[in-house]
Amino acid sequence: MREEIERLKKERNAIIVAHNYQYPEVQDIADFIGDSLELARICVDIKADVIVFCGVTFMAETAAILSPDKKVLIPDLDAICPLAEMAKEEDVVRWRKRYPDAQVITYVNSTAGVKALSDICCTSANALKVVEKAGDEIIFMPDQYLGRFVAGKTNKKLHIYPGYCPVHVRLSPKHILLMKRKYPDAKVIVHPECRPEVIALSDRALSTSQMLRYVKEEDGIFLVGTEVGIIHRMEKENPGKVFIPLTRGLVCPYMKKITLEKILNSLREMRYEIKIGEEVRERAFLSIKRMLDL
Repeated sequence: MREEIERLKKERNAIIVAHNYQYPEVQDIADFIGDSLELARICVDIKADVIVFCGVTFMAETAAILSPDKKVLIPDLDAICPLAEMAKEEDVVRWRKRYPDAQVITYVNSTAGVKALSDICCTSANALKVVEKAGDEIIFMPDQYLGRFVAGKTNKKLHIYPGYCPVHVRLSPKHILLMKRKYPDAKVIVHPECRPEVIALSDRALSTSQMLRYVKEEDGIFLVGTEVGIIHRMEKENPGKVFIPLTRGLVCPYMKKITLEKILNSLREMRYEIKIGEEVRERAFLSIKRMLDL
C-alpha cells in the first residue's frame, strides 16, 4: 500500500499532510505533520496540485480556504470534529443578536461557515494574543474550556459558547493524581481544551505545537494530556525521553477513521474533495487572515 501511495502521489503531483493525532503509520507516510493551521499554511506554499489531508473535515476546509488553487481531498468524509459541529452558522447569528456590541473570535476548530461569520479566528496557541488585540467585549466560540482558560488571563469580557471536545473532557483530576503517584517527578502537560480543574493540576497547558517544542527543550518523564496519537511523534523526535499518556482513553475515533487504505483509495479515485462556495471561502479567508496578520 505504501509503495502504491507513493506512486500515485507522483502521478497526481500530490502531497500528504497529517495531523499530530493520526495513526503512527499515517504520520510516517505523510510529507508533513503538524497542527491544523500549521498544515494549512504549509499547503499554501507547497508546489502541488493535490493535497490529501489526513485529519478531520474542518482542517481540510481550512486548507481549501487558504489554497483555492489546489484540490484538497480528505480520505473519509465521516472524519468530522464533534467540537466544530457543536457550533452552527445560526448559532453565530443568534449570539451576535444577543451581544450586539461584541466581536466574534472563533477557534479554528470550527466549520468554514462559522469562520465566515466571525470577525477573527484563533488557535489554542494564540487565543490569548488574539483576545488581547480585540475589543473589550468578545463572543468566544466554540470551545468553552479554551474560552475559560483565556478568560482567566485577561480583563476582557468574554461570552463563552458552550462547546467542548469530547476527547479532552474525558481527562479528569483523578487521572493526573493517580499518574503523579506513580511518576512523582514527571512533568504533566495538558491541552487547554481540558477542564479547568485538570489544567490546575498540570505543569503546563499547551497547544500541540507548544507541547512538541516544550518536550524538546525539557528533560525527564512527561505525562501527556491530549489525544494519544501525538506520543508517536514525541518519541520519534526525542529518543531517550519517556512519554506516557495520562489515560489511554484520550483517543479521537474520528481522527482514527483515516487509514492507509483510505489514503490509497483517496489518491486512486480522487476522493473526497472539499468544496466551499466562493462567498463563504472569501469571508472565512478574511477571518483567518486577520489572525495571521497579528
